[in-house]
Amino acid sequence: MKSAAINKFRPALINWYNNNLRKLPWRDTDNPYYIWVSEVMLQQTQVNTVIPYYQRFITLFPDIKTLAKSRRQSVLKAWEGMGYYARARNLHKAAQQVVSELNGSVPDDPEQFHTLPGVGDYIMAAVQSIAFKQPLAVVDGNVKRVIARLFEDDTPVNKPGSHKSFQIIADSLLDHKYPDIFNQAMMELGAIICKIKNPDCRYCPVIKFCSSYKHKTTNTFPKRIKSQIVPEIHTAVAVIHKKGRILITKRKQDGLLGGLWEFPGGKIEKSETPDTACIREIREEINLDIEIISHMAHVKHAYTHFKLKMDVYKCRYLSGRVRLNGPVDFCWIKPNETDLYPFPKANHKFMHLI
Repeated sequence: MKSAAINKFRPALINWYNNNLRKLPWRDTDNPYYIWVSEVMLQQTQVNTVIPYYQRFITLFPDIKTLAKSRRQSVLKAWEGMGYYARARNLHKAAQQVVSELNGSVPDDPEQFHTLPGVGDYIMAAVQSIAFKQPLAVVDGNVKRVIARLFEDDTPVNKPGSHKSFQIIADSLLDHKYPDIFNQAMMELGAIICKIKNPDCRYCPVIKFCSSYKHKTTNTFPKRIKSQIVPEIHTAVAVIHKKGRILITKRKQDGLLGGLWEFPGGKIEKSETPDTACIREIREEINLDIEIISHMAHVKHAYTHFKLKMDVYKCRYLSGRVRLNGPVDFCWIKPNETDLYPFPKANHKFMHLI
């Protein structure tokens, strides 16, 4: 797109946004901390899902100092069900660093902000442009899709390393006078007009600049690399009863579902039945001998890179003393106390049966 066209593209997009933007709670504030929280949540979660989580989160942690001094378990509990828990752990770490090293103020310097845990290119550009009007172009999935159609760009949006290509184009389009509004407008356009399927081109404010519309190729852009087959993991899980209490274990702080509590268990080997795997895993993982009482549930849950099948068993404690091999903590709790702990969503699918 030539400079003259870009100079017309920017105000057309901004005017449309100002007249059509969705009323979202994080758009009613200029508080950098609130904007930061919203962008972290929005990075991998749909807007309608984020809204109640965001509202609850800022009620529980109304400022960065409150978040910094809160227990990690409380932060994970507030995040429970939204997934990608590394976001919550990193936000908590970053808040502690801001309070201890930066006097509790979110830095308005992009490079300094970029050094904080969990602050990658997207979060840096989004927060710094929206909160501080720094001239940084945001590139997320919505923006990639808009760019791909505007320019009929063949770069696959899901190809590792493709971000740089889209970033260069986004930088050239950015309105340096209104980077906050422009970035939000680009993301909004992708979210409600330039949708993945059946884009509403008739309502697009920048349709005359769009090569895909001109050539009737909107359904062939953006390009994507075909996804690989997602592996499926089959596990056996035990709800172990002992004197009116049940056993839960805590996952390591880092990695998938880091810091969450769960019911113990593990992978089923090829030569095993789910019930024998359950008994073996409990012996290996927490050093207890158990007896299976009944099969409670068969649960399916999908993660980004794999699918999970769980056979869940109600079990009775027989003997042994807990010795952890994998988990980092354990607790015998009353069945009605599960709400006090953050659990993976897969566990929630059978907890009503306990």
